[in-house]
Amino acid sequence: MQLFIDFAYTDSVSVTEDNVKDLLIAADKFNMTAIVQTCCAFLTEQLCPENCIGIWQFTKNCYTPELQLKAYQFILYHFEEVANADELRQLSIQDLCEILDRDDLIVKKENTVFEAILHWIAQAPRERGRNLAVLLARVRLALTSEEYITINVLSNHLVQNSSKCLDMVAFATRVLRHMTTNSVFGYFNLVARPRLPSAILLAIGGWSGANPTHCVEAYDVHANSWISFIEDMEQPRAYCGAAFLNDCIYCLGGFDGTEHYNTVSRFDLTSHNWQEVAPMHYRRCYVSVTVLNGCIYALGGYDGRVRLKTAEYYRPETNQWTLISSMHELRSDASCTALNDKIYVCGGFNGNEPLQTAESYSPETNEWTMITPMSSRRSGIGVIGFADHIYAVGGYDGQTRLTTAEAYSPQTNNWFVLAPMDCPRSNFGIEVVEDRLFVTGGFDGISTTKLVEYYDLTTGIWSAASDMGISRSALTCCVMTGFYNMAQYAMLRNDLPLLFLEDDIMDIEEDI
Repeated sequence: MQLFIDFAYTDSVSVTEDNVKDLLIAADKFNMTAIVQTCCAFLTEQLCPENCIGIWQFTKNCYTPELQLKAYQFILYHFEEVANADELRQLSIQDLCEILDRDDLIVKKENTVFEAILHWIAQAPRERGRNLAVLLARVRLALTSEEYITINVLSNHLVQNSSKCLDMVAFATRVLRHMTTNSVFGYFNLVARPRLPSAILLAIGGWSGANPTHCVEAYDVHANSWISFIEDMEQPRAYCGAAFLNDCIYCLGGFDGTEHYNTVSRFDLTSHNWQEVAPMHYRRCYVSVTVLNGCIYALGGYDGRVRLKTAEYYRPETNQWTLISSMHELRSDASCTALNDKIYVCGGFNGNEPLQTAESYSPETNEWTMITPMSSRRSGIGVIGFADHIYAVGGYDGQTRLTTAEAYSPQTNNWFVLAPMDCPRSNFGIEVVEDRLFVTGGFDGISTTKLVEYYDLTTGIWSAASDMGISRSALTCCVMTGFYNMAQYAMLRNDLPLLFLEDDIMDIEEDI
């Protein structure tokens, strides 16, 4: 009550971890809306994998629908971390089932869901172990692997002692083999229904046929499917750059067949509208773009007259571009990426020849430093940073389109050779999605392509993914992640085909 009285006189209240819950309950009871909002804002900022379940359960004691939704979404979108937290064991069987049933439970691997169930059961093994069949029915086991099922699921003593669980596992294994044989990524049926991905890959613009395109396609990595994006660009562009930052997609520079652009378009995922923001200092076609520390960097390119080595960055809060030190080399048709607080740019074309050189930029010193050259000259290259390495893929060496790929270690300042792609390509899109390096489209030396393949960073193997809807080169890619309306940009799960196997197998799934 003292806090209420102080608030009445000062219009402010001191909210702490120690008093926030009692204060929120009292403020809700006495309809002190401003204090309720302050407490909810405080708890929203405090959300983390270790406390989100506790906060979500607490919101059931007072009317705070917005905080309740945010806490619940946090559980779903950070479930990989929540699955190991002690609070998971506080969930009732009903709440846990509700969470595990959801398509928007974000996990890169379905294994996480099974392991979360074992973590929950471990709180009271004898009592909770009786619920394993109910919970196992929520695991989409056909999305794991036979190896995982054999080593981790069938070896579990609770599974071994339950005929119903064993029937589910046998059914899931049959479905998994059927999917592998028929190269299917998912079905409508729950046992093989892919959950929503943690990230959506976008393919933006480029040349398709004889003209630039404004088409934007979205790739759902769990369903292995491309769909049309909610809004195409307002203006067709090729050789542009793209970035995802603060729930917005930025498209920078490029060429429409007539004009070389310095303009920047932004798509807001909240309003679903494209709008122009501050233009760059230079017109930049064949531009290299990356994001570092909340800023978008645009490097090099071609302004319609000369190749550039100038560079600049954009700060969304001020809607302003600022020039930084120029690169050592003129570079158009290069590619860049950010890794460990530095920017790396590789290859490109200087107006005379494709480049083999690479350099790094430190925002702290505003200086560029030459690093060890790549093993090949690469113009129209794809470059991406991941797992403490810089990956340089494909491109044009002055004679042929390349399938080769290599990786750079900043620790050793050396490049090493990777397995080659299946398809030669230059001027393609490149991004990492859920620990896999995707390359999309490009020019194969004869024509534009819609082929997509990915490199598994754990196995070192390239595999084919679903083709884009249209063939195109000179496109750009970016990855959308970390927002709560992923379903708008992914394949509709209800549009997946229904799996039909033998009647006796289907009877098992009906029980599930």
